[in-house]
Amino acid sequence: MLLAAGQVFLKIGLGRINGVSLSWKFIASQIVNWPLAAAGGCLTAATLLWIYMLRRFEFGVVYPMTSLGYLFGMIAAATIFQEHIPPTRWLGLALVIAGIILIAK
Repeated sequence: MLLAAGQVFLKIGLGRINGVSLSWKFIASQIVNWPLAAAGGCLTAATLLWIYMLRRFEFGVVYPMTSLGYLFGMIAAATIFQEHIPPTRWLGLALVIAGIILIAK
């Protein structure tokens, strides 16, 4: 969920950037771009959680669980960004979730 939230904040933050330049003015303008900061926070927290999970659980179980990010990403696409998600994509997501359930058992 942290990875998906980080990507959502990143997309929102990048949408606030009009143009990119290697100037102090541009860098200063991005310091107040709070969605970019939130993206960095979410992705940092996700990395720390990932490190903990790798130390504590089997890799063959933990790594497939990252596919749950597809679920959160699709929900965010539909609700936050108002994107149309075709039924075939929802079906594909259901298959991925079924696979995660089989791996977890």
